[in-house]
Amino acid sequence: MSAKQVAGGHKAAINNDNVPQESKEHSKQVVDEIEGSGETEVESAAEDRPKNDGNVIGGHKATLKNPNVGEEAKEHSRQVLSENGVQVDV
Repeated sequence: MSAKQVAGGHKAAINNDNVPQESKEHSKQVVDEIEGSGETEVESAAEDRPKNDGNVIGGHKATLKNPNVGEEAKEHSRQVLSENGVQVDV
């Protein structure tokens, strides 16, 4: 489980009326520690990347072959493929 998920669980506990005050205080301490450590920022940066680069590349290749896609979108796909070192037959 990632630090971001742990923090999310503790944040939910803090806002849950059925959780005792003592537990809410503990959750607040945990959230403060996680956020102070910077772990959530590192994970956020990683989440910005595509989950599966192969699927992204395949999608851009498919865009080039699809007759219903405009030239501007195809040019974008060519650029993305080129940036990722994928040679494309133009």
